[in-house]
Amino acid sequence: MTRTPDGIPRRVFLKQTSAFSLLAGMGAVGCSRTVQRPTGPHLPLLEPGPMLPPVPAVLLTVDGPPGGPDEISVVWTFVVNGDPPQIGISVGDEHVAGALIAAHREFVLNVPTADIVDAFDKVDMNSGSPGDKFEMAGLTRGRAIRIAAPTVEEAPIHVECRVFDTIEVPPARTIFLAEVLATVVIQGTCDETGRLIVPAAPFFGMTAGSGEFYTMGRLVGHIGQSVGRTDIKY
Repeated sequence: MTRTPDGIPRRVFLKQTSAFSLLAGMGAVGCSRTVQRPTGPHLPLLEPGPMLPPVPAVLLTVDGPPGGPDEISVVWTFVVNGDPPQIGISVGDEHVAGALIAAHREFVLNVPTADIVDAFDKVDMNSGSPGDKFEMAGLTRGRAIRIAAPTVEEAPIHVECRVFDTIEVPPARTIFLAEVLATVVIQGTCDETGRLIVPAAPFFGMTAGSGEFYTMGRLVGHIGQSVGRTDIKY
């Protein structure tokens, strides 16, 4: 753990690969920043909204009820901490997953890719409906390695989580805060030191504000570029 000049702690990536160091030296990591942005005055919208594009597109999986099918849902997801690794999810009370997470206290966040975006949307549109969503969406069921929960095998990243706290949010939503116990990736998704290789797979995000899915697009910079740092992951 190190601290930025303003005293904020950062989880750091201590062992850089020669390839990443080479890219940094060539300027590829901090590539062109000539991104066009809108101009003109700021205008208030008629209705306020959580417009924060992009946000993670994640398929949450959790064990089902006794004798019932395992559950997949799409939920809002956010990073709580990098060290220790902690994650948060926001689940509407109408989702089947909420009661199951509360009961089992364990779940997996499966990071999908653009080739299964239709299956992702089928799950999203049925997150409040009972039934076998693996079969409905045509996804392959696997099992986590550290916790009791299913996985989506088509997803290149599985983040295995255990709940340590919950927050009730009115009118009808629950935030679950969870510790990341294991992260499992398909070979080639990360380098040998565990750093995510974003171009390795067509990851996509949801744009809160337009309801659209977008892939990651081009690299425009990295955390720490203003102070000459290239070692920060979170």
